[in-house]
Amino acid sequence: QVHLVESGGGLVQAGGSLRLSCAASGRTFSGYFMGWFRQAPGKEREFIARIGWSSGITYFTDSVKGRFTISRDNAKNTVFLQMNSLKPEDTAVYYCAISRSISVLERSYEYWGQGTQVTVSS
Repeated sequence: QVHLVESGGGLVQAGGSLRLSCAASGRTFSGYFMGWFRQAPGKEREFIARIGWSSGITYFTDSVKGRFTISRDNAKNTVFLQMNSLKPEDTAVYYCAISRSISVLERSYEYWGQGTQVTVSS
C-alpha cells in the first residue's frame, strides 16, 4: 500500500523560506510523477508543481515559478519542495500526490499525503 507523508510545514514571516518533504513508500515510483498542490482557506485545491520521479524534470505554475524548487532523493523515496520568498498568499495546506501521467489535474493523482499547513505572516 502506498503511503505519502508530508512534513516541514509551519509558520514563517513573509520573505522567509520553508522546505517541505514528502516521503513515499509502498512501491517503486520509477516513471511516476510527484505533484504538489495547495489549498488556501475558502479556496479550491490548486496544482503548483511537479517533478518526474525518474527524469527529474520539473514544472511550476506561474504563481510559484522562480520562488519554489523541487528536488528528489530517489534512494530515500523523498521529494522536497523548497519554498523561498514566501508571501502571505502562499498560506495553505500543502499536499503531495503521485500520478502515473504528466498532469495538473487532481483526478490524475491517485495517491495523496495528509497535507501540511504552511502559514506565512505579513
